[in-house]
Amino acid sequence: QVQLVESGGGLVQAGGSLRLSCAASGSIFSINAMGWYRQAPGKQRELVATITSGGYTNYADSVKGRFTISRDNAKNTASLRMNSLKPEDTAVYYCNAEIRVGVQSYAYWGQGTQVTVSS
Repeated sequence: QVQLVESGGGLVQAGGSLRLSCAASGSIFSINAMGWYRQAPGKQRELVATITSGGYTNYADSVKGRFTISRDNAKNTASLRMNSLKPEDTAVYYCNAEIRVGVQSYAYWGQGTQVTVSS
């Protein structure tokens, strides 16, 4: 059984910073892409950033230049450093990972962590 657990959310003022962490555990053969998504109240879940097993990244335009995604393949973890936070960044942030379990690969989601940015 594979689990993803996010941590690091909280309440910060506009212009502040937070670092989110995602830890994968279980019967993991390998992890392909990992990413962060977010969902604000009344809105659809949207992609924030992704990173491949080789370290290639892409970002949503709204966070480009402010957020940085990274991963540690040996630890099966991913992080999202968020700088210059804006109230518009307020959302539940979810970790996603494409994980091979046995001979099959599946998409897994964490439980989410709340990020609230005050003005």
